[in-house]
Amino acid sequence: MEIVARNAARAALKESKAPDGFWQKVSLSFFPNSPMNHPGRRKGKNDQGLSKSDADVMAAVRAWLSEPEGHSPGVDCVLCGRAAVGFYGKRDVALAQSEAYRNTTPRGHEGMALCWPCVASFYALPYGCQLTGGSSVALHSWAEPFLANTIARQVARNLVLAEFGREADKDGDRREIVALRALRAYAQPLTDGVEMLVFNNNNRGQLLDSYSLTQPLAEWLRRSSRISGRRAGFEVLVRAHTTENVRGLLALARNAFRDPARVVSRGVQGMALLLGRQGSDPVVLKGLAKLLTTFAIEVMQVNEADLAEIRSTGHKVAAVLSADEGLGSLRELRAKVRSPKDLRLWLTRQAVVWAGVGSGAQDVRDRGPLVSERGFVLLFDPGSDNAAWLHRDLLLVTVLEELARLGWSARGAEEPDETLADMDAEDRRFLAENDSDDEEDQ
Repeated sequence: MEIVARNAARAALKESKAPDGFWQKVSLSFFPNSPMNHPGRRKGKNDQGLSKSDADVMAAVRAWLSEPEGHSPGVDCVLCGRAAVGFYGKRDVALAQSEAYRNTTPRGHEGMALCWPCVASFYALPYGCQLTGGSSVALHSWAEPFLANTIARQVARNLVLAEFGREADKDGDRREIVALRALRAYAQPLTDGVEMLVFNNNNRGQLLDSYSLTQPLAEWLRRSSRISGRRAGFEVLVRAHTTENVRGLLALARNAFRDPARVVSRGVQGMALLLGRQGSDPVVLKGLAKLLTTFAIEVMQVNEADLAEIRSTGHKVAAVLSADEGLGSLRELRAKVRSPKDLRLWLTRQAVVWAGVGSGAQDVRDRGPLVSERGFVLLFDPGSDNAAWLHRDLLLVTVLEELARLGWSARGAEEPDETLADMDAEDRRFLAENDSDDEEDQ
């Protein structure tokens, strides 16, 4: 607590808009109206009847951050059950449950009973967060080694900010990138999910938002961003998420937290854009296809037998499409994948053609049907226990991968309507940090 008190006392002498007033600015989002930042902290007289000096302001801050002596309310701490040292409210405790919970104390209520270790933890909270001067970002996980690693790295960074009082880089990481960076920096398998809390305790704009990653998704992101064997596919996936206004890693991380299904759909879009170009590299396409397959298996829990059925269908559909040297058939399939009804009709028509190709009944038996009965169930059964949307995306992944393997590419005067964006410079630097070859893909 000595470090916390020293940095707070020094920051109390600064103004939040001063070049070295960042820690003062931060305090407004954690401890509003505290002795550290109260507008009247310099006004009035001290105990000697003199105008308050810098020493008086710093002494008030240290008194606020010191353990109360000689007084106990005689109740237990509401968080851990130890003996409480007092009652605390908004000035000392950040938002805890939702934006509607204002952590204020109504008239006649003294506040929340807390012990000194819990109070001290709230006072140290800024050191473990990604700080902006406004809303802050905190990561939590019941995977304790990961949490310890993440907090240690964040504390080391924030100690520098507190010491010098200067604002962090304006191009600092957005909230989702903070989580992705923490995952990439961790070298061991994750044993639990990760929660991201975005909060602001300021009087003028209280906020508490919570986002989470399941353990399988968090571990997939960690491994995919670290392991060299997945690097080529991950880089293309990042490019597939890149737009003119949003860097790819940010869009990918946002989808992971808010709509994981879009991770696969954006990856499929990237594969299609690559395949539509002359001279596309089948190795790159294969890398992305492998990565999306690991997402299906590791995150979405698609079993091997179902995946094999989908891939078998995809190889046959690719054989049908490879006869068309233009982009027309591939574009048609991509459009119909988004409409189960249209895709079913398209596959039924193609199945009739497929059954008629060849020299006789033996040839038809050797090739098998274009889509088996089980394949139709996987692709179109709307039951809650069947992720048909994912199976349709995996079908398209397999088709694109197989077309690349067959050496197919669009020929003629047709040009793709879109091209895959280049990776943002910030994303390149991110992926170059702490490059790891110490883990192997499974």
